[in-house]
Amino acid sequence: MRIGTYRIEPRVILAPMAGVTDKPFRQLCKQLGAGLAVSEMTTSDPRFWNTRKSLHRMDHAGEPDPVSVQIAGTVPTVMAAAARYNVEHGAQLIDINMGCPAKKVCNAWAGSALMRDEALVARIVSAVVAAVDVPVTLKIRTGWDTDHRNAPCIARIAEDCGIAALAVHGRTRDQQYTGTAEYDTIARIKSELCIPVIANGDIGSPEKAAFVLHHTGADAVMVGRAAQGRPWIFREIAHFLATGEHLPPIAAAEVRDILLGHLRALHAFYGEPAGVRIARKHLGWYAKQAEGPVDQQMAFRNVVNRADSAQAQLELTRHYFDGLIAGDHGLRAAA
Repeated sequence: MRIGTYRIEPRVILAPMAGVTDKPFRQLCKQLGAGLAVSEMTTSDPRFWNTRKSLHRMDHAGEPDPVSVQIAGTVPTVMAAAARYNVEHGAQLIDINMGCPAKKVCNAWAGSALMRDEALVARIVSAVVAAVDVPVTLKIRTGWDTDHRNAPCIARIAEDCGIAALAVHGRTRDQQYTGTAEYDTIARIKSELCIPVIANGDIGSPEKAAFVLHHTGADAVMVGRAAQGRPWIFREIAHFLATGEHLPPIAAAEVRDILLGHLRALHAFYGEPAGVRIARKHLGWYAKQAEGPVDQQMAFRNVVNRADSAQAQLELTRHYFDGLIAGDHGLRAAA
């Protein structure tokens, strides 16, 4: 699949997730097989560009090409300025957020709330596309609610306004992340557009990725929550799509080494104590992948969440996984 001049290979993409897809996680997922990793949502409001949070979100130094940065906002001229600013700071793809279902975002008429105003969608997309000389992509949902599934209309508007690729989450905004994703709307969109279409929603296994690609005709799949605590899912999916075969189950020793590397990257990127605090959610996700008694997982989370230094966090994590290895515990395959 190509987005502009960039070849996306393999066609498995890390979805943008606020508070998750920071630079350490993006780099890790790319190392483990993601063909593209989209940044967490960055604000278009210039008043916040120099805050600690925004500076971290806009840091792309050392990331492999192409660097994709997602921007969010409601004012076309402001969104255009944000796109230019991010391109000047390393973005090679600009992604427009019209898929976030969070109340805080939608109450400001950003994210998926924009799908309620098709004219505004056209103005925003046109302004951003005209503002930069890099490809612009768009992420949407199937609609605002079950009675307003207007994603096909939004998709046609986006293509007409110059969007280079479109990602569609198979849920409405009202569904948030509940229920199950539906792919018929994505299939319809793909049949009506000429640009690449990326299918997103409930893709948590190689078999599901293959099914979704076949069912929708999409050019690529986008993986979000299933990558939390399981960043190697990208190579698993890529291998299955290429060969029809599964990779051997990942060994606990490799998970330990991946996690320890991830922790060190978080500590280096954010410093202490922020890196230690941010790492805790990732530790919880990784622990859920480890087989063994649930109370053992909970005990690990309770202990490691009390670690107040990078060294303590690393030592406790190594000790836990070394215990799993000694007990010959494997890693659970996600459904």
